[in-house]
Amino acid sequence: MGSQTPEDDPQMVEMLMEEPILYVNGIRKVLPNGLAHMTLLEYLREIGLTGTKLGCGEGGCGACTVMVSHYNKSLKKCLHHAINACLAPLYSVEGMHVITVEGVGSRARGLHPIQESLALSHGSQCGFCTPGFVMSMYALLRSSETPPTEEQIEECLSGNLCRCTGYRPILDAFRVFAKKNDCCYGLDASSPSIGDNEFICPSTGQPCSCNSKNDTKTCDKSYEFVSYNEIDGKIFMDKEFIFPPELTLRKPIFLNLSGFKGLKWYRPVSLKQLLELRTKYPNGKLLVGNTEIGIEMRLKRMQYNVLVSVTHVPELNILNVMDDGLEIGAAVKLSELLKVLRKVVMERDSCETSSCSALIEQLKWFAGTQIKNVASVGGNICTASPISDLNPLWMVSRAEFRIINRKGIIRTVAAEKFFLGYRKVDLEDGEILLLVFLPWTRRLEYVKEFKQAHRREDDIAIVNAGMRVILEERGEDLIVADATVAYGGVAPLSKIACQTKEYLIGKTWNHNLLKDTLKILSSDIIIKDDAPGGMVEFRRSLIISFFFKFFLWVTHQADQIKPMNGNIPSSHFSAIKPFERPSVIGTQDYEIVNQGTAVGFPEIHLSSILQVTGEAEYVDDLPLPPSGLHAALVLSQKPHAVIKSIDSSGVKVSPGFGGLFLAKDVPGHNSIGPVIYDEEVFATTHVTCVGQVIGVVVADTHENAKLAASKVQIQYGDLPPILSIKDAINAESFHPDSQMILTKGDVDMCFESGQCYRTIEGEVQVGGQEHFYLEPQSTLIWSVDGGNEIHMVSSTQAPQKHQKYVSHVLGLPMSKVVCKTKRLGGGFGGKETRSAFIAAAASVPSYLLNRPVKLTLDRDIDMMTTGQRHSFLGKYKVGFTKEGRVLALDLEIYNNAGNSLDLSFSVLQRAMFHSDNVYEIPNVRVMGKVCFTNFPSNTAFRGFGGPQGMLIAENWIHRIAIELDKSPELIRELNFQGEGSMLHYGQQLQHCTLGPLWNQLKQSCNFSKAREETDQFNLQSRWKKRGVAMVPTKFGISFTTKFMNQAGALVHVYTDGTVLVTHGGVEMGQGLHTKVAQVAASAFSIPLSSVFISDTSTDKVPNASPTAASASSDMYGAAVLDACKQIKARMEPIALKHNISSFAELASACYAERIDLSAHGFYITPEIGFDWKTGKGAPFSYFTYGASFAEVEMDTLTGDFHTREANVFLDLGYSMNPAIDVGQIEGAFLQGLGWVALEELKWGDRAHKWIPPGRLFTAGPGNYKIPSVNDVPLKFNVSLLKGHPNVKAIHSSKAVGEPPFFLASSVFFAIKDAIAAARAESGHTGWFPLDSPATPERIRMACLDEFTESLVSSDFHPNLSV
Repeated sequence: MGSQTPEDDPQMVEMLMEEPILYVNGIRKVLPNGLAHMTLLEYLREIGLTGTKLGCGEGGCGACTVMVSHYNKSLKKCLHHAINACLAPLYSVEGMHVITVEGVGSRARGLHPIQESLALSHGSQCGFCTPGFVMSMYALLRSSETPPTEEQIEECLSGNLCRCTGYRPILDAFRVFAKKNDCCYGLDASSPSIGDNEFICPSTGQPCSCNSKNDTKTCDKSYEFVSYNEIDGKIFMDKEFIFPPELTLRKPIFLNLSGFKGLKWYRPVSLKQLLELRTKYPNGKLLVGNTEIGIEMRLKRMQYNVLVSVTHVPELNILNVMDDGLEIGAAVKLSELLKVLRKVVMERDSCETSSCSALIEQLKWFAGTQIKNVASVGGNICTASPISDLNPLWMVSRAEFRIINRKGIIRTVAAEKFFLGYRKVDLEDGEILLLVFLPWTRRLEYVKEFKQAHRREDDIAIVNAGMRVILEERGEDLIVADATVAYGGVAPLSKIACQTKEYLIGKTWNHNLLKDTLKILSSDIIIKDDAPGGMVEFRRSLIISFFFKFFLWVTHQADQIKPMNGNIPSSHFSAIKPFERPSVIGTQDYEIVNQGTAVGFPEIHLSSILQVTGEAEYVDDLPLPPSGLHAALVLSQKPHAVIKSIDSSGVKVSPGFGGLFLAKDVPGHNSIGPVIYDEEVFATTHVTCVGQVIGVVVADTHENAKLAASKVQIQYGDLPPILSIKDAINAESFHPDSQMILTKGDVDMCFESGQCYRTIEGEVQVGGQEHFYLEPQSTLIWSVDGGNEIHMVSSTQAPQKHQKYVSHVLGLPMSKVVCKTKRLGGGFGGKETRSAFIAAAASVPSYLLNRPVKLTLDRDIDMMTTGQRHSFLGKYKVGFTKEGRVLALDLEIYNNAGNSLDLSFSVLQRAMFHSDNVYEIPNVRVMGKVCFTNFPSNTAFRGFGGPQGMLIAENWIHRIAIELDKSPELIRELNFQGEGSMLHYGQQLQHCTLGPLWNQLKQSCNFSKAREETDQFNLQSRWKKRGVAMVPTKFGISFTTKFMNQAGALVHVYTDGTVLVTHGGVEMGQGLHTKVAQVAASAFSIPLSSVFISDTSTDKVPNASPTAASASSDMYGAAVLDACKQIKARMEPIALKHNISSFAELASACYAERIDLSAHGFYITPEIGFDWKTGKGAPFSYFTYGASFAEVEMDTLTGDFHTREANVFLDLGYSMNPAIDVGQIEGAFLQGLGWVALEELKWGDRAHKWIPPGRLFTAGPGNYKIPSVNDVPLKFNVSLLKGHPNVKAIHSSKAVGEPPFFLASSVFFAIKDAIAAARAESGHTGWFPLDSPATPERIRMACLDEFTESLVSSDFHPNLSV
């Protein structure tokens, strides 16, 4: 769409010059020499196109997605692809057209239908990831010759991550483009400008000739399709960027360019040129997509002097379908290969394409779309990664690699002999991989792929495999004529099971063969106990499970030719039944209780239009003044050590160096901390964790600053570290004065009295969680009046903390330090306190040099230094009656604070408050301790300790049910608290809605029927199991520290009738500004569009508490309402005196009467307070109640699972904005799902000895996996309880940010339910522990069966960093 075919235009040809060029959003750019080190992302942001974001720098989050278009002369058409700009070298897109989100649509030019649909569907919250989603969808529509299917839409988003929304509204926004007929794209059927037979283009919503068919099928009415009339498609069409005609006529040119530190960049356009370069630079790195080399150079700091881009060598790009197989050029992109493979499978006999089908399936999960669009076949092969998904398949598929040397001599190597060792292949100096030949398979030849990862989508394998067998008929038997079994993730290279291969050949294919082969496999493929990557037992189990699945699959396939299923129970074939994954559907059920002109309406996020167009500004988008410097931190590499010396001699000669600043340079105080001053801005004599800040370096560019920081040489004297909660307990390593206790009744007497039918004791380990806000930590700081004042713009939930830290460190009064925050690209608690030390560090060079300084952390540094959700250890003793009623709870609870107190004391307090969840317990004793460990300080995270306390409670509730052989749901319901219940800390429940909410959920999900259907499924399925669970929650609303429950706001009314609001809360995607604006609009009875929310700024509203604890809408809404009421009271006499027809007229009349139209509002939460000396009080203003149902289906042989359904009910009173509240629920639920089932932090500790001590292994999206689109519950229903106004908060609403998070534990307990069904198959009944997160490893190893019994004992516990 929108492309032109080349025409013979002599004048145009004359204009073409052999200079490197690039088009960006239709504008021609000449690429200067010297930028070979630069990525496309850096270039785009440098020229002011900041809509393209830097989220991770390794192609793992999709925030940097752009579309590139190039003209394919052989196809004579324009091709469009989404790519990751953070990995693409700038010169790799020479001669192409790059379109960024700014080029798709804007407020000034009009929104593209994609952008408008996303905004109207509430698909943008914090907005940082939004441009990437827009561009992925845009590229799909531009590249689709026919409208995409819903499956294709989900697949195109596989490389995009979102931490806020839960993905459902994004999918809803985009599925309107997956039409079944043209009318769904309808401009109005009555529109005279649209002919009867004209096709409406899915990209522009305008008529075009790309499909002339007129499909008249009835539209699917389950979704509201976009009507492009709403934004005037004609106007948009006029502004759509066509492919620049110059580029259709331009011939590819040889590039010889340079970059930083002598880096050379070459782009040959012929095989001859490539071989000449190979002769000249035998050690030069060949690249296509830069997906591996880019990460090596950026993240691993590996240095390459010569890069040769082979993308334009025709001989490396062939893709020929031959009579005997496929010829695949080494530079062929994986997405191109996938298209051809799919076409081949459709056109050829199935017996010929078994290997093609296996490659298709493996490529589907290989990586995100953006990576597949640039990564090449040859690059993946020659990287020789031991976990390559494709290499085992090449090895077993009889593929041949054709290799050419500098002289043009070609030799052929069998794929199975090509891999020689770790990252070592059979390529001699000067040789390159030319092409791959993939032969067709034959009759009775079967090839199958296998892979298990932490996350299905866009994840590296834990173990993968390719397997092939060819059978031949001999009488009644099928005999193995040949076989190859290859694994990845089990050795330093992709490994063939040689003994297994030899054994299989000549044997009859039957069940006896299976048993014997599994025994041989166990000794053939050996993973050492201390193997890098850990998970040794799990990986060993996958070796066996994969072959078992392969045997069943081949048996099933061959049975169509020669019946042989008789000896295998039909239920066993569930192991190979593919999961039928339908498109995600969801319902949102709520009532609209409107109050005034705006409150109660499901308005879209106020910044959503700015966010979908990429015009919303974040800290790193702000331009650095000409005199500005970039900063990078000098970090400790040891978990506990004495600093012996710091050598900065190499730093001073580093390019662009501007200064190194250490503890001795701090002008004020070097000690900092949010509660107590137990941290240092820069370490002085000791370091207590890897990632502790020792100094800061400033330089002229971000890359130069990082380079200079890496040159600081530090000598350490090692000290013994404490690297787990259990280490801390054994060493009695606790933060001072951090032990607390809460009691109710008499626990000891209850246990001793004989009242308890049974008593159980146990431990619960709860893993931590990385915030993974899409926008990394960032601050821009500068001095005013020669250093007399300091101003900063920071990505923080607590501007006042930044103000306080910086004033303290610089020795300035707080009145001279101003911190502003416009919006955050996500926070979740991670930017409450841990962002402040970053501002403090940056303030030192800015103040001393009197120059602006920007400090933005790379993703790996952010994750390594800023702390995570606390891991917890709970030790419980519970007594209960024969019916299951809980009588006594004795709980010891420990959290891992890390190397400073930060907020860990308060996090532990809330965990202790929530350790009863919703259960009535007459006798309670909860003791808590805060552990000091040698990790970066852990901090606030959505739920703030509450989810950990509740998860521990649900574990012992679940155990009671198992002990009594009753339903966990029955035990939960039996023990529910109710109206008037007295909690273990002395607060009495009021307005409790748990009962009706639970009953409505039970009815909505038809739990008894779901239970029955699940049990029936499990009876018929041996290797796939389903589980169901219902879980309740009660979350206390208020800061547990009383003085923090205050809020201020400033409201101005202008004479044109518009209102400006500034308040102390921070917008981070949760819709706080939107709700506050709705409050103001309703207060003045004006439209929402008349209210504008200004930056949060410490010079407007002083002493603001952090935006946290879910209480911001309550408090800042009330403060704004207070200010509005003051102004209204002043306006009222004027309104009574005059005949006023509008609010603008009233404002002008008040101004004429010299009425003050500005007011400061203030609010304090009433009737709260807690005394830790007595352990009694009312720490919470009220409680938000919720409950959820989940159904899962899991593969017991691999641990993979799908959430088939999630049904969530929440009591939010009268919602001020139900659409925003539903978005918060969905986002919290999916984030919670990550916590309980996907996201595992792995630290260098006793449990992970293959990681250096104290170092975070999962420091980036490559190894740390948050939920993706593929993890969304297939049925995702959200309901708000109706008819229950909250008398304790503004407009009868309730807080929503944190309460839904814990409800994802229903998925955890549904998984546990499914595991119990699996264990029962092998005679293991009764209770069993399952740590959180329930990753595939933990799920598989808990499903005890005949394959695991030789690997682990029944009480095996996979390692977990706690």
